[in-house]
Order: sequence, then C-alpha cells, then structure tokens
Amino acid sequence: MTDTFGTDNTDSRQYISAKTPSYLPSDMVKHIPPAIKQLLTLRNPEAWPSPPIERLHRVFARTLSEAKQLNAETGWLVLSTCTLLTTNRPSAVGYLYRFATRGDPGSAETRRNLEDAISRAAVMREAALKSVVFVGVPRTILSLASLREAVEDDVYAALRKHVIRDAKPQNIEATIERGMALWKSIYEPHAVKLYNKLGDLHPDFIAFIIQAYGTVLSPLPRGQLEQGNLTRALGSVVGIATLRAQGRVGPQLTSHVFGLLKARYEKDLNEEDKFLSSDEGTEWVIRKVDEIVDAVTADMQDTQARVKL
Repeated sequence: MTDTFGTDNTDSRQYISAKTPSYLPSDMVKHIPPAIKQLLTLRNPEAWPSPPIERLHRVFARTLSEAKQLNAETGWLVLSTCTLLTTNRPSAVGYLYRFATRGDPGSAETRRNLEDAISRAAVMREAALKSVVFVGVPRTILSLASLREAVEDDVYAALRKHVIRDAKPQNIEATIERGMALWKSIYEPHAVKLYNKLGDLHPDFIAFIIQAYGTVLSPLPRGQLEQGNLTRALGSVVGIATLRAQGRVGPQLTSHVFGLLKARYEKDLNEEDKFLSSDEGTEWVIRKVDEIVDAVTADMQDTQARVKL
C-alpha cells in the first residue's frame, strides 16, 4: 500500500489509527471549497521540473569524474543530493540515483551490483534527511518521494525499515549530549555565545536546534553504524550544500564552512574526510555545489534575464 508521500506502508512500523478520534466532529471538512482550490493553483505551487536530461548528465558526469580523481565519490553524492533537494528539483534526485547506480541511467539492465545500489540509495536518503535541518520538511518530502520512486524494489527491500531515531526517556539525555558535542565542534570558540544568542531569540529555539543536531544531523553513535550513516565531515557537506544552494544565508553558510574545516580534527578520519575537510576539499565542495546549481537553474536564469530586457 502506498501513502500520499509515495512511500510503502506495508512494513512493521506503527501508524496513526485511521479511526476518527471521538473529540473530532463526524462531519469534518472533506473537500476544499472551489475558490480556495482555485487559489491553490496560483503562485507556482508545483516543484521545479527537472532540467533537460542532457544537461543533468553532463554536469553529473563532469563533477563525478573530478570526485573519482579526488577519491571523494561519497562527498559528491551527498552534495549533489542536497543541492538538487534545496533547489527543489525532486525529479532530478531520482535521475541522480539512476546515474550513480547504472552504466546507462535510462536502462535498468545496466545497473551495477546490488550492494553498491543499496549503499548509494542509503547515502542519498540519509543526506536528504539531514537536509531537513537546513531546508525544511516540504522539499525533503518531495525529494525523498522521488528517490523512493527511482529505487528498484530489490534495493528498497534491503533498506532499513525500523526507526532508530525515535525519542524515548532512556535516550533523550544521550541525544542532547550528542547534539551539544556537534554544536561545539562546529561553533567553538563561539559556541556558548551563539547558544545564548539564539536562546534569546526564543526560549525554545536553541533547545530545538540542539535536539535536531543530536537526533538528525550528527553521525549515528558508534555501535549503531547503520547503512547510509554519514560521518561528521559529510554532515558538514550537507550543511554547506543546502545553505550555498538556497543563497542569501551568508552567516549560516560561513559557520558551516568553518564546521567542515574543523572536521579535520575528528578522530579516525578516513582519506575522503581528510580531503573534504582540507582547505582544498572545502573549496571543491563549494565550487561543485555552484556548478550544479548553475546547471539546474539555467533556464530560470535565462527567463529572468529576458524579463529584465
């Protein structure tokens, strides 16, 4: 069975009962009034369509070729996923999966081995989930739904179905500690000052951020290294890609650029994380995000230029 988000509900997860709660009226609104329905068709409610496939293919091929030379393929997959999600090109997210897992994105028969496809789908899914901290829920839903549609049945069957981030009394303290640790690793030596500043904006704001950092943005704890788990450095790649792609959030982008540069001080870095957190690697991440943004928004930029003329 498929729900309205395009996801399969036939697994063992628990869902809200379909029975109407007793405190709600039995004659609840079932249809949107025509005038409101008409309003909802205005102001471009749909996500942006995918750019021409030829253009997508070129930018993916060019940037992936560079990533392979730098041994940064996972970083490339993460930044590409987050850039497409942020620019609200969900159908392009599905194409990215097919590009990353097939010799010919248009032919399912050219898919590479199953384990590789599972790994890449899990990384993309985790990168999209972490993007919700920076971009929000609506665009994350659209891109995750597009990814789900693109993923083959045998790959989806092997992806994790059980929840591991649900809040419980026995894990909330560890979650907050993990969030504070990530907060400090990104924002020191200004972590306390920024914490207090955001707390002054709204008393619950900083608590929400720390919990989100601990639950979603930070790597999963050791011993819980599930498929798709992103390292501390790759989490910062998520932050940079989303913030750079949405634009006009300079202070936040700068903070997360520092966050990636500081990831070089983490223990047990692999070779990819060493590169990504280097000066050269961080610059490469920013430039590749720009390259993908320019490719997927070229038509919109051309339209805006014509309007100005």
